[in-house]
Amino acid sequence: MTAAMIKEFRLPDLGEGLTESEIVNWKVNVGDTVRLNQVIAEVETAKAVVELPSPFAGVVTALHEQPGTVVEVGKPIVSFEVEGDADGPPAAGAEAEAEPAKREPNLVGYGAVVETTGRPVRRQRNLAAVPPLVEPAETERPPVEPAETKPAERPRSTPPVRKLAKDLGVALEDVHGSGRGGLIIRDDVLNFVGGGDLPAAGQEFAAAGAGQPPERAVSGQGEREVRSPIKGVRKLTAAAMVSSAFTAPHVTEFLTVDVTPAMELLARLKSSKAFAGLKLTPLTLVAKAALIALRRNPSLNSRWDEANQEIVQFNYVNLGIAAATPRGLTVPNIKDADRMSLAELSRALTELTESARAGKTSPADLSGGTISITNIGVFGIDAGTPILNPGEAAILAMGAVRKMPWEYQDQVALRQVMTLSLSFDHRLVDGEQGSRFLADLGALQADPGMALALA
Repeated sequence: MTAAMIKEFRLPDLGEGLTESEIVNWKVNVGDTVRLNQVIAEVETAKAVVELPSPFAGVVTALHEQPGTVVEVGKPIVSFEVEGDADGPPAAGAEAEAEPAKREPNLVGYGAVVETTGRPVRRQRNLAAVPPLVEPAETERPPVEPAETKPAERPRSTPPVRKLAKDLGVALEDVHGSGRGGLIIRDDVLNFVGGGDLPAAGQEFAAAGAGQPPERAVSGQGEREVRSPIKGVRKLTAAAMVSSAFTAPHVTEFLTVDVTPAMELLARLKSSKAFAGLKLTPLTLVAKAALIALRRNPSLNSRWDEANQEIVQFNYVNLGIAAATPRGLTVPNIKDADRMSLAELSRALTELTESARAGKTSPADLSGGTISITNIGVFGIDAGTPILNPGEAAILAMGAVRKMPWEYQDQVALRQVMTLSLSFDHRLVDGEQGSRFLADLGALQADPGMALALA
């Protein structure tokens, strides 16, 4: 005999021990029937926006968190009504739920099965703007008018929004929430500051300017400062870069190369039927050349393991590519890039950059890199001193390809020139090793035929 039962889905660890994620949006509503592994939400971790599949097939009975809410791993986010065994009345206490919990689906990437509490009624209050439960101490107080109790209970928002409001000097009691159930979202606070969502009385107050603190003053030229919470990719990147800069002793070397032969090869490849439909760029050739140069200089593909006092030498290359996205800097990597042909590498680079810019990079693609490349040339920059991606021994910055007067066959000619910048961890890479790698890389750009000799 089967009967309906309520199952809670708790936010899983989406990779690398992340402790929290933000609900970006729900793909389902209360009352919807969902299939196993159907995408029910998009959540943003500190690394990427991830699609969250359903661990159950059933009917959605409750959405416990609103879009924009930062949720800790392990907290319930949605409840389902599912069909389950009901051979008899459940036993009292926790034992009644232990057995059903063992039969919960364990989706790939979600880790171990998490037992649930099975108390959906208590969570239902999150579906609408229902006032919080009254504290016991308040039951002894005489009844008061609703208008007097709402200011203490009313503002419903998320921690990042409350922080933003505090930074901007905004009282959430004055802000109208446009989110589900009256939830105050980030745009509500920003609109309030700009005067776009003020109630009539508030607009008169802003116009008069009476008693208004300077940071909330409304002017035709907009705010002099805009503050936003440090979170997501920006927060993770900042912490990683600070840790890298103050942990690994950086050394940066530069090499300016005549890459005319490489650019001529690139033009020929683009017109070749073997590479039809592929996006070939200078980055493609530099990446392939770096993979070849690593074979002769493996120390640049290693890691310093401080905890175990070991140097880890990688016999594979997970090539990281720094990507500027609307969410900030990310460095997804191509797994086993050293085993790829030029055509395979080109496809992987295209897929990787498109996913990164769309914010769809998976946590797995953002971890496990062994060496990275950053293409600063796309911004018209010639050289730089890139900071190492944590856990990696080297990072290469490729500059813009420019036509410049250059010595060629004992004469001055207009040639295509690029500057390569290599930063490396001096604990792992000696100056000689770093210089040899950079020289090999430059030789491959100046004369692609050298790949036959260096491979």
